[in-house]
Amino acid sequence: MAEVKRVERPLSPHLQIYRWHVPMLTSILTRITGNGLIVGTLLAVWWLLAAATSPEYFATANAMATSWFGDLVFTGSLWAVWYHYLAGLRHLYYDAGKGLDIPTAEKLGMACIIGSVVLTVITIILVQ
Repeated sequence: MAEVKRVERPLSPHLQIYRWHVPMLTSILTRITGNGLIVGTLLAVWWLLAAATSPEYFATANAMATSWFGDLVFTGSLWAVWYHYLAGLRHLYYDAGKGLDIPTAEKLGMACIIGSVVLTVITIILVQ
C-alpha cells in the first residue's frame, strides 16, 4: 500500500486566534447575562418563598439576600436586565434591515454595553 502523506492543516480557529470585536463580545455577553439572570431570579424566588414559610427561614434568606453576595447578584442582575433590554432594541433595529454594516454594528454594540452600565448606575442611585 502506498504511504499516505499527511497534509499539515491549520488548527481550528479559537478565541486566541480571533481578533476580539464588539459584535462578538455582545453575543457572548448576551449568553452570559441571560444565564446570570437565572441566579438573580432564583435568589429572589428563594427570598419570597422564605417569607411565606417562616420567620426563621426568612431571616436566613434575608441575611443572604442582603449580604455582599446578594448585593453583587442583584446588581449584576440589574445590569443584565438593562443589557438585555438594549440588546433587544438593537436586534429590532437589525430586524428592520438597518445597522447591519460593520461600523454601525460596532457602534450599536458599544452603545448597548455603555448604555447598560449607565442605566444600571442611574437605577442604583434612584433606588437608594
